[in-house]
Amino acid sequence: MLYLMGILIIVLDQITKFAAVKYLKGKSPYVVIENFFQLCYVENTGAAFGILQNKKLFFIVITIFVIITIVLFLIKYSSSVTLLFRFGLIMLLGGAIGNFIDRIRLGYVVDFFSFKLGRNYNFPVFNVADIFVVLGTILIMGLILLDRYEN
Repeated sequence: MLYLMGILIIVLDQITKFAAVKYLKGKSPYVVIENFFQLCYVENTGAAFGILQNKKLFFIVITIFVIITIVLFLIKYSSSVTLLFRFGLIMLLGGAIGNFIDRIRLGYVVDFFSFKLGRNYNFPVFNVADIFVVLGTILIMGLILLDRYEN
């Protein structure tokens, strides 16, 4: 059941990116909440916060390494870690694969969620896969720091 969630993350990510391309690409941003949240199409050739732009091969290699590591970890240690820890790994894996598909297929990642925080700060534009990468990472780190990851 947990692995089905990973597949659902990937499918949700790809469907929302398809919608972003279809309804947002080449158009003005769609304002959801004035001066706070909008949907806008962005082609991100870098990583989070726009760092390391145009390093496609680097991101492909790193992502393959992360995917293989998580899958091997789940195969070998799944029974010795908590369900919550596996949940975090699946979220991270689903998000990584979602963005990996974009990098391989398009050469960039489609982002579309845009938040403005206050008057002077526009949070970097992101997507569904990014949400799960961040949530999975926070959950994994929290469980490790609190020593709550082993059965």
